Amino acid sequence: MSASTSESKKPPAEAEPLTLDTDLGWAIRMVSAAFRRVATDSVADLPGGARGYLVLVALAGGSEPPSQLALAKEVSLDRTVMTYLLDDLEAHDLVTRKPDPRDRRARQVLITDTGRARLAEVREKLGAAEARLLTDLDARDTEQLRTLLARVAQTAQREVIGPDETEC
Repeated sequence: MSASTSESKKPPAEAEPLTLDTDLGWAIRMVSAAFRRVATDSVADLPGGARGYLVLVALAGGSEPPSQLALAKEVSLDRTVMTYLLDDLEAHDLVTRKPDPRDRRARQVLITDTGRARLAEVREKLGAAEARLLTDLDARDTEQLRTLLARVAQTAQREVIGPDETEC
């Protein structure tokens, strides 16, 4: 290994003393707790609260309706929990399920027009809550934070779902 390679792999913490405001774990914990506080009210009127919101977001952004199992994996929910959540969302006409034409044993999940309308309402409330949390960031910093967090979240999701769990 060359000197430049080993130097580039040194964690940045070695360059400065470790304090709470430079600790990733502390920062994630503080942001997560604050986000939960400000976001809880925004999604409270949805069946399943935050989980219901994530399901609606996943469905609204997708092109092909996912199976229940694929949706559960995408939003990192236990498939049994997903079934009960979808039952509740369907009872409120926010989603609908239909047999998958490629595999009649599987069910595809689709967001309804009512679900899209409710999602838009919740997104507006959630947007205001997020703006309060991100008040010290300008638009460019906010976009960069969202991009970087999404990349880290994708890595985290890959780490949580092992190779044995991804195959049906």
